[in-house]
Amino acid sequence: MITAMLKPAYDAFYRSFLQLVERNLVPDFLLRRGIRFLLRTKCLFHFKNTEDRLKHEMEFVEDLRLRPVAEQTKAANEQHYEVPTEFYLECLGKHLKYSCCLYSKPWMTLDEAEREMLQCYGRRMKIMNRQNILELGCGWGSLSLWMAQMYPLSKITSVSNSTTQKEFIDARAKELGLTNLTIITADMVTFEAPEAGNYDRIVSIEMFEHMKNYDKLFERCTRWLKSGGLMFIHIFVHKDTPYHFEEESEDDWMSKYFFTGGTMPSDRLFCFFAKGLHLKQQWRVNGNHYYKTCEHWLQNLDRSYRKGKAKAILEKTYGKEQSVKWYVYWRLFFLSCAEMFNYDNGEGKGNEWYISHYLFEKP
Repeated sequence: MITAMLKPAYDAFYRSFLQLVERNLVPDFLLRRGIRFLLRTKCLFHFKNTEDRLKHEMEFVEDLRLRPVAEQTKAANEQHYEVPTEFYLECLGKHLKYSCCLYSKPWMTLDEAEREMLQCYGRRMKIMNRQNILELGCGWGSLSLWMAQMYPLSKITSVSNSTTQKEFIDARAKELGLTNLTIITADMVTFEAPEAGNYDRIVSIEMFEHMKNYDKLFERCTRWLKSGGLMFIHIFVHKDTPYHFEEESEDDWMSKYFFTGGTMPSDRLFCFFAKGLHLKQQWRVNGNHYYKTCEHWLQNLDRSYRKGKAKAILEKTYGKEQSVKWYVYWRLFFLSCAEMFNYDNGEGKGNEWYISHYLFEKP
């Protein structure tokens, strides 16, 4: 941890270093070392012992109960959707899955790993035909479109806070001839499900990390589910220490540019909020799977930039003068996520930050 005496010098060094980074003058091996340094100093050494960590988690739970359902949603939305869908078509796999994929075999391609995780969701949330399914935070429709295709007799309703995403999914559904998928554009702070009490399944993939007041959110989800219905949640977590993404110092780069208002849940955080629901089963997905996902996104971005496609998109979005900086920022975002999920805490890589899957049941 940086001491108060050293902090002014450290901040000055960080600003100078970031200027070099923004000009794309720093090689990846130095960037990765810097990211690992920040993970060690900012995220892992705040608490001296297990008692302090537990006290922090309990205080964190109580603090969340006093907050709105989500915070700074406009800023967070702009950070990821300011760039057009074409940018993500260059970086993600063919399913446009903007979340952790599953590499059940180490040689898998990104497209294969996307499909593997989608199939995993289907098994774990026990999807069948003739179900009424609600997806919260559907992204570019990777899971929504997959469910609509695989279970044509089920009714899928998916929620996104982006009109761009709705337009993209609607167009793709039309191309595929799907008639069982409805996309709703809404802010989760105020969203109310159109068929409350009638959903067999609720599913959310990496959306709860953008939320705060889980008491209110779980209460709504419980109300929306049928009796006997299941809710499946996929989130990234820290193994025992929840925290907010807040811009508190010069080096809170992720909070400032990519995850404003975000939350890093701890592995067991939701157990304090799921009133009215029973935790039927939980699974963990080693962080190495997200590391591989982010590395594939980075490779795709670099390949597209060299060909001029991503470069043209970034120039159009941010302007020519800012395009190199934002190319570096997106690279740094993927690198930061990759290094975080690949962090070696002495128990092996991918065991400090990872993915948790939860299956809740409404009695």
